[in-house]
Amino acid sequence: MRLSSPDPRRPSISTHELVMIVGLMMALNALSIDILLPALTEIGQELGAFGNDRQLVITSYVFGFGLAQLGFGPLADALGRRRTLLMALAAYLTATLLCMISPDLWFLIFARALQGVAAAATRVIGVALVRDLVSGRRMAEIMSFAMTVFMIAPVLAPGIGQVILLSESWRWIPGFMFVMCAALTVWMALRLPETLPPHRRIALDFTSVVSNYRVAASHRITLGYLIAAAFIMGSLFAYIATSEQIFSELYEMEALFPVFFALVAVGLAISSIVNARIVRRLGMRRISHGALLAYLVINTVHLVVALIIHPPFWVFFTLLTAALMLFSMIGANFSALCMEPAGDRAGITAALYGAVTAMSGAVLGSVIGQAYDGSVLPLTAGFVALGAGAGVSVWITERGRLFGMGARSNKTR
Repeated sequence: MRLSSPDPRRPSISTHELVMIVGLMMALNALSIDILLPALTEIGQELGAFGNDRQLVITSYVFGFGLAQLGFGPLADALGRRRTLLMALAAYLTATLLCMISPDLWFLIFARALQGVAAAATRVIGVALVRDLVSGRRMAEIMSFAMTVFMIAPVLAPGIGQVILLSESWRWIPGFMFVMCAALTVWMALRLPETLPPHRRIALDFTSVVSNYRVAASHRITLGYLIAAAFIMGSLFAYIATSEQIFSELYEMEALFPVFFALVAVGLAISSIVNARIVRRLGMRRISHGALLAYLVINTVHLVVALIIHPPFWVFFTLLTAALMLFSMIGANFSALCMEPAGDRAGITAALYGAVTAMSGAVLGSVIGQAYDGSVLPLTAGFVALGAGAGVSVWITERGRLFGMGARSNKTR
């Protein structure tokens, strides 16, 4: 199936290519985070970052990634999707070079934050591209397929990083990312259409930007699911921040860390595929609300186990994977529900969603990560607390009518 585009040079794009484009743009961000996880110990030894401090290499990137989306949203709505993305990819290449030459920890943290700032455009523009071309359940379906492509990155990333470390220093890992981004930039320059025609663009000035963010955040559904997604995203970043320490130190499986990290990512990819297959039939609300309820139940069981005993590895790994598979279904549908009322403000809304969820996720995930005490208790307790926060937000947003019973339109249930 081909989707029409307002770009006269590229008047249409196939659904499959759109999925690949959006998925790989999002994968660049995931790869940037996860590929460094096996190198955190070596980075800490070389640059003097020990214990929980080495988590800052990850969280600084995520925070920059979140904050910059507030700027890329207006840019994408004013200058167009294509031009904004190409400028951001050029900035990412520059920041990646700085990562390669970092002389100390704080320089690396600064360079990683800049890298995250540049990568923020991929998240904003990826969502806006899909919203420009489709809406409703079709959008949720395409985003789920794109998430499947995106999930290839965390499956492969730690393994790629580990392979590089077998023969080279950690500085070659940013070098690998430079090559990947350069290839993506060439593809986008040749194939990406401009999906926002000039007559739909919004003037770029401070007053209009603030006004449009206010309008985007004023819609009950957008705001409610934005807050819920911010809570739930904190659990993902808490897992990412602490995964290397839990697998390598607590369970003494350093050599197998990339394998188990990849298995969790495969679970998330399977969950995304299932969601894409069923969302048009069951609707976004039924799936996300049911998944959130199951998420709370599984994590509560995990917390009770962790309070009683030190969970054996396979108990921990099974419950963790199940919870994160449910997170995958929750996230894709929360994103689509948040974007549904966006209309011509798709860039602004995507930026608001990405910024709030990433920054909140980085802060909440960092708080949980810094509480790591050599046990799984802080992580499991954090999952329960964040899931409960998301549940309260959804309950208030839907006025207590869950599972699509109070939805205004069958198309968005």
